[in-house]
Amino acid sequence: MKFRKKPIVIEAEQFFPDQHPWPEGVYGIDCDHPVVVIKDMKSAVAWGIQTLAGWHLVTPGDWIVIGITGEKYPVKPDIFKATYESAERNNG
Repeated sequence: MKFRKKPIVIEAEQFFPDQHPWPEGVYGIDCDHPVVVIKDMKSAVAWGIQTLAGWHLVTPGDWIVIGITGEKYPVKPDIFKATYESAERNNG
């Protein structure tokens, strides 16, 4: 069987570390002063977000999508572009 995803309108915000404020739920990770504990990252500086499936890394340019039940998750820019289009009246 084949299925089509129901058309829904979502909210999303693109993440760039030098733009503040960051999307809600995105946290900096620095193991010297951890905001989020990710044991495999000894001295790395990175970003993460809590999702329904646990913590996920966020990289610059990722879109932070708010799902239909309020859950948040990162989506890579190429996947976002292939999956979503503007819901604004003026799509330009």
